[in-house]
Parts: sequence; structure tokens; C-alpha cells
Amino acid sequence: MKVAIVQKVVPLYREEFFSQLSEKVDLTVFLYEEAKGGDVTHSDSIRMRHIRNIAFRNIRYVSLFTLLFGGFDTLVLELHQGHISTWLLLLTRFIHRKKIILWGQGISVKRYCKEEKKANMSLKLMIKMSNGCWIYMPKEKDQWQKIYPKKAFVALGNTISGIKGMLNYESNKSQEELKNKYDIKEDIVFIYCARFNTLNRRTDLLEEVITQLGTNKYGFIIIGDGQYKPDFSKYPNVYDFGRVYDNEIKEELFSISDAYFQPAWLGLSIVEAMARGNSVLTFKRTESLMHGVELDYIKNGYNGLLFEDLYDAVAKISSLSKADLSRMGDNAKKYIKENATMDKMVNNAVSLLMKL
Repeated sequence: MKVAIVQKVVPLYREEFFSQLSEKVDLTVFLYEEAKGGDVTHSDSIRMRHIRNIAFRNIRYVSLFTLLFGGFDTLVLELHQGHISTWLLLLTRFIHRKKIILWGQGISVKRYCKEEKKANMSLKLMIKMSNGCWIYMPKEKDQWQKIYPKKAFVALGNTISGIKGMLNYESNKSQEELKNKYDIKEDIVFIYCARFNTLNRRTDLLEEVITQLGTNKYGFIIIGDGQYKPDFSKYPNVYDFGRVYDNEIKEELFSISDAYFQPAWLGLSIVEAMARGNSVLTFKRTESLMHGVELDYIKNGYNGLLFEDLYDAVAKISSLSKADLSRMGDNAKKYIKENATMDKMVNNAVSLLMKL
């Protein structure tokens, strides 16, 4: 089976997925943007080619000639209503006879509350014309399956490269020894690990929680930089590490932490935190508090907590014991082991390829 996948780039967090998929099918990944910087892969284990394309804002056209005459049986295209070439391939499927899988979240993060009630009409039409879909998470897959009960869907179970190492990591130092190493004094420590590249992270709520919890019992580890990063130097119980490139340091900081806390705009950081034994604390999704589809990994009270508002957050955090956090952290790691390994994600993807 010869498969072509069209992607913007291959980010490092997706490298293992494409590498393992390449072992199971004859795969070529066509990139419509140049892979630059340290956040994208240049792995030799993935056959990557640039594809000619034209773009204007959110509208994009990629070379149909490359996809139609490259000897591919199956095309995996992004589930994106602005990709004109995808529309053309879908409309002419009865001529070229290629199997087309659409790959995406299946819903807009920014319009989630609206689209979970009424599906986007453009996506609805695209999916109707496709052979099947790779949808990142089960909740959105189930939503589309209800609309098209006979359509071939699979929920990939979105995860990240390196997940096995995170699940298996064990520090040779105790939590107290690591706290002493990094001069962290508070009894309960939360960690935040994400770029400050959008106001949708709602760092205003992060600062409010830090302020209202006080400085005696609770500490906060911050990993990440960006243009919207607050000045954390005014908080004596906040330990700002900026960007962390050393994975061993990152593992140790997560080992110190009792839970992961990010108010909004959560995505795959949920998987990273849970795999490292941290439950995830955040606010429920609303029109002004947005999250990625990975929010569904959080089972309230089992492997994390979903807060109604700031008052609820402070009250519930204040009531948590170390034992509560340890229990939820153990559950978080167990949940990722059972639901979000890379082997599972790849096998889910292959299952739909073989079904078609």
C-alpha cells in the first residue's frame, strides 16, 4: 500500500508517529512549508518531500499532479476547509479512484462550544465525500460517527514522541532531594510547561491562583517563554526556568511537582504531564476559556480536576492533600499507558488504512 500524507511540517512531537507508520506502509510525507528550526524533524526514517503549493491567508492549493500521478493508493489530507486542492480531489474521486482519508481534530478549538452542538457545514461536506477520517480524539470521532454512522472513522488517541520514555522514567533521587537541588521549599508544587505565545493561555488566571493561594504552602514551577509571559519574579514561591532544553532537568522538575496546572489552551501538554505522573488541573471549557481536543483525557476527580471558576479553583486546590494529588497522579500515568501510547496511535491509524 502506497500512502501519501500532506502536512505543513513534521514537528518533533509527531516524529515517532510518522517513523513507526513508515514501518507498516509505504509512506511519503509531502510538506508544503519548509522545515526550519529545532521544533521540526529532519529524520532519515521518514520519507519527506516538498510539494509545490500556493497560499493566500488560510486558502491553500498544493500540486495535484504530484498526488495523482505518484502511484499512491491512499491520500491522507488535512481536514481543513481552506485547502482548495483537497476539495478538488474529493470532488473528482469518482474519476481518479484514490482513497482519501481526512485527518484532523474534527472541530474548531476557538468555536468548540458552538460546533459541538452543530457541526461545521464545510467539514460536514468534506467528510461526506471522503472514504474515512482520522480524528484525533474519541469524543469528536463519536460526534461525527453519529452524523455519518456508515462512514469509516477512527480515533487516533493523540500522543507525542518520547511518550514511552516519559512513562518509564524514574529518578534516582527522592522528591525531597530534588527539591533541595533546585532550592524549592514549598510543601505542594505545581508545574506549568507551555509557551506564552497567546493570550488564550489565560495567564491572568494563573497569576490570580498564585496570588490567592499564598506563598507559604504552594510553589509553582514555570517552564516556557514567549511574548505574553508575565513577570514572575515578584512571586517568591514561583520558580521560573524559562525554556528548558535539557530533558533530564525537565524530568526532574516534573518529578518534584505534585500536579500540572494550566488555566486554558491545553493541548498535548496534558499527555506530557500525565505520562510523567502529574494529574492535570485546569478550568472547564467555555467560549472564553478554550482548550484543545485533548481535554477529554482529563477525567474529573480521577486523573485531574476541572474548575468552574476562580473561586472553585482556589477552594478545591486548598482542600487537596499530598495523598489526593499522588492518587490522581498515579491514575494519570495509568490512563496514558492504557490510552495514549504511540504504538496505539499508529495501530489505530493503520487499522483504518487496512479497512479501506
